[in-house]
Amino acid sequence: MNQLFRKKTLNLMLAHSEKKELARTMSLMDLIFLGVGCVIGTGIFVVTGVVAAESAGPGIMLSFVLAGIACALAAFCYAEFSSAVPVSGSVYTYTYATLGELFAFLIGWDLMLEYVMAISAVSTGWSAYFQSLLAGFHIHLPAVLTSAPSVGKGGFIDLPAVLIILAITALVSKGVKESIKFNNMMVFVKLAVILLFIAVGIWYVKPDNWVPFAPFGLQGIVTGAATVFFAYIGFDVIATASEEVKNPKKTMPIGIIASLLICTLLYMAVSGVLTGMISYTKLNVGAPVALALETVGQNSVAGIISIGAVFGITTVILALIYAQVRLTYAMSRDGLLPKQFSKVNAKTKTPFANTWLTGFVAAGIAGFIDLTTLAHLVNMGTLAAFTLISIAVIVLRKKFPDIKASFRVPFVPVLPAISALLCLYLALSLPFITWISFVIWIAIGTVIYFIYSRKHSKLN
Repeated sequence: MNQLFRKKTLNLMLAHSEKKELARTMSLMDLIFLGVGCVIGTGIFVVTGVVAAESAGPGIMLSFVLAGIACALAAFCYAEFSSAVPVSGSVYTYTYATLGELFAFLIGWDLMLEYVMAISAVSTGWSAYFQSLLAGFHIHLPAVLTSAPSVGKGGFIDLPAVLIILAITALVSKGVKESIKFNNMMVFVKLAVILLFIAVGIWYVKPDNWVPFAPFGLQGIVTGAATVFFAYIGFDVIATASEEVKNPKKTMPIGIIASLLICTLLYMAVSGVLTGMISYTKLNVGAPVALALETVGQNSVAGIISIGAVFGITTVILALIYAQVRLTYAMSRDGLLPKQFSKVNAKTKTPFANTWLTGFVAAGIAGFIDLTTLAHLVNMGTLAAFTLISIAVIVLRKKFPDIKASFRVPFVPVLPAISALLCLYLALSLPFITWISFVIWIAIGTVIYFIYSRKHSKLN
């Protein structure tokens, strides 16, 4: 039992950070753009339409509010941890210091599922907008190469999704500085496109389209909130960047909270305009924003939106690959995964082999599995991580009352407890098959921990 719940000391974690194996090149603006780049993507360009059509109707605006509140509570916990323990690994690292090795490995294993599935899911959204963009130029790819077999459109593989993952993997493997410059440029384009959609679309809003506001009832809004959690995983990604940020104790909390606030406001605005322009029943398509503009005769703006969506969703893939690699890097450095995952290339200062392994696995999944299945699995992983970090911050306060943090969660333990309960409530709204898949994944992780990780742990 002592082995299973042994904890990594804060001094040992900070010692890892001081080794400077990874280059500290990111500023506060880079951090915020990393979060916005990840949060604003498939969630705003794809998932808004699907959730409105299947779960919430125009009430999706409230779904984003509910999901945003739950995320804000979890964000406070991330902010405190990231300023107190500025080490790569996100909730995995924080759990290792507070709840012990077994919980840390399992939440790390859970996050691996979350990030890889999210990379794959986002790339399928990118593929839909890319195909929409090509169609505007009367270019149509063969059906067999444009969708996963499970979608039922006669496809064998979603080739555009596979290729974009491999292209971004190549960029991320070259270095953090190059990746961040590319990300910042793409985020500028993405924000401009979103503001353009709001500015144009608001003139075509018909209040009648908001009636009925909640066609699926309150349960539909809650289910919608659980599903759009998929759209909020970006600020969790920020927490993986601690060892590559300048002055992390100060900048990490600001980056996490600022990016979440910006993105929640944009989600609400876009979902409100979208469901006001066109009936929610027509939005169950791969490119709902472009469809809404085409419906009101704004074909040229729809083309610009498709271009912006292609660029914008690209940043999400970049941020998620980055986060997955930094997570497995941290776990490998602790001995819980094979040491190949933590080997840093001397020239690029990145875990080179780890990056390419992540890219190949995600590309394989993206080519053959549909978006809805992936989104539900990502949401379960996200909610599990948020629940655990909410509990962990209570433990942190009790065991390390004197630890210095530039941000502290107010009303501990009440606020973190509410966060944990709200996340569990949303998780219960997910389909039963998602729970089965999640339990199977955790069971596999438990077996791997006892066979390999427990013996190879640096604390052993």
